[in-house]
Amino acid sequence: MFPSHRPRRLRTTPALRRLVAETTVRPQHLVLPMFVKEGATEPVAISSMPGVYQHTMDSLRKAAVEAVQAGVGGIMLFGVPATRDATGSGSVDPDGILNAALRELRAELGDSTVLMSDCCLDEFTDHGHCGVLAPDGSVDNDATLTVYGEMAIAQAKAGAHLVGPSGMMDGQVGFIREALDGAGLTDTGILAYTVKYASALYGPFREAVESQLVGDRKTYQQDPANLRESLRELALDLAEGADLVMVKPALPYLDVLSEIAKNSDVPVAAYQISGEYAMVEAAAANGWIDRDRTVLEMLTSIRRAGADIVLTYWATEAAQWLDRG
Repeated sequence: MFPSHRPRRLRTTPALRRLVAETTVRPQHLVLPMFVKEGATEPVAISSMPGVYQHTMDSLRKAAVEAVQAGVGGIMLFGVPATRDATGSGSVDPDGILNAALRELRAELGDSTVLMSDCCLDEFTDHGHCGVLAPDGSVDNDATLTVYGEMAIAQAKAGAHLVGPSGMMDGQVGFIREALDGAGLTDTGILAYTVKYASALYGPFREAVESQLVGDRKTYQQDPANLRESLRELALDLAEGADLVMVKPALPYLDVLSEIAKNSDVPVAAYQISGEYAMVEAAAANGWIDRDRTVLEMLTSIRRAGADIVLTYWATEAAQWLDRG
């Protein structure tokens, strides 16, 4: 008995495999998250994320230009301030590190890429939470929205094409949209962190932004056990005017990403976060996996699950591999 159907025929050569590939990853699908550190005189290596740095303004420009030349679709910028306070006032300061860096990159890059900004307070507060605290120590949702609106306006004026509210505050997208429109910034879009889980995989990121957090964010980020809740968050963000939506983390939540993609009528992003990056780098450093193949396999899986856009710390490097075929 011999098989009458032979799917292997379409796997015999690289050219055939390329021809019938159902999912593609191209440089324009990738967004590079970057960190800029106030007062830094040289790039600072992040120990838990080999190859990723807290940039100076100068090294930030150079790395951003390299990313754009590699074809990367966008840059997501995070600021690391020298000082912090209870309300994260540095986030709304036009001369604060994040807004100053946005101006520099917009002047350098213009519209040759999509410049995105993290619209959240956690990097700027001395308590490390994503919002303003109430007297009892809880995060005050509505007081936080007011700051988010001011922050979004400052970032848009500094040059952000898209602002990315990542704090998971109720009503954040609608409030920011109203604030931007009221300031005449109607062309600035919102990349909503629609589905952001209280994940154990954020540790390296907290090193990258020198987070002051004590405790956790389980009262505002989603429970990893829940999927239907994500669809509710999606419906709310779309109704409030999100231009793009995002799932974070990526790989542990591909099922959630798939459901969001099926139900969204705007582009869907997924964030391959710091812990995902660190695990691969550590395993590769020990010789346990093929690093480059693993990175591309992971990016393909995220795209296959439904992501139009993938935020990844490998964006520039992966774009260069892809360009070389």
